[in-house]
Amino acid sequence: MNNHIQAEKALSNTFEPVWGDGMIQGDSANLQQWQRYIEQEIGFILPNTQLQWLTNAIDHTATLNGLTTQQLWYQLPKNNEIRQQLLDKVLIHESRFFRHKPSIDFITRYAIDKCADDRSKPFRIWSVGCASGHETWSLAMSLTAAQLSNHVILGTDVSEQAITNARLGQYDQRQYSLIPQNCQQFVYPLITKNAGNELSMADTSSKVERSINTQFDWQVAPALRPYVSFALHNVIEQKSPTSHLQNVIICQNMLLYFRKFDQRDILAWLSEQCAVEGYIILAPGEALFWRPSNMRRIAHPQVNVWQKISA
Repeated sequence: MNNHIQAEKALSNTFEPVWGDGMIQGDSANLQQWQRYIEQEIGFILPNTQLQWLTNAIDHTATLNGLTTQQLWYQLPKNNEIRQQLLDKVLIHESRFFRHKPSIDFITRYAIDKCADDRSKPFRIWSVGCASGHETWSLAMSLTAAQLSNHVILGTDVSEQAITNARLGQYDQRQYSLIPQNCQQFVYPLITKNAGNELSMADTSSKVERSINTQFDWQVAPALRPYVSFALHNVIEQKSPTSHLQNVIICQNMLLYFRKFDQRDILAWLSEQCAVEGYIILAPGEALFWRPSNMRRIAHPQVNVWQKISA
């Protein structure tokens, strides 16, 4: 059944909301109703510690569209744009470059070996839950720094706002210090925050250093863009964003927002999208309960990695 049909049916079966022009902070029953809606749409379980975050997202979306929260509730199954706005505000897009470098190093070494053995097919990586693209661009930097050119990297996320930001590939100066020295060649300053002056692309000798010292924004280099694409994708729907099997699927720090039975279903589906002998990489300590018959866990001191051993 279509998600929106499910949502409309669910909304019609719930009690009548009692909000006025804003959320009642202490109304836990209404907040639980909204929590159930978010879980139904994207599978995310919002913990009680994030109830204020949820309240703010609801109020902000309602205000943005000139609606009361009650009106917003009934617009959600009818208006996909408003629904997406709410999801964008609920989801946490925080990430950083080279967030777990051992995983990126593992993928890079595998890509080097794989491309040395077979240059006829591109090496394919899927970054699931890519947020604003930090992990996806980190992978592109690492593989390109290793002088690999036959790779394709896909980043997906359920947040349209995050995907828009990822495609721009523009970040603040705090992220620059996280990029290894050998990958800093793949960034350049974009604009100055102070004066708004555009920078010349010609003077590359001290450009990045000046961007850090003078609060410049920076952008990923155009040389990386042919290898990277982004797509809006809801993993709970289990519809593949690509027709290609992947050599590596990296899905880190996303599963923790799902119930355990949903985690199992997502992982089983991701294993179907992985090529035989390919890898699924999770965050350290994540989904250790998983015991698939077609995958084996690789002993690695730093990386939570599973290899597909059969179709």
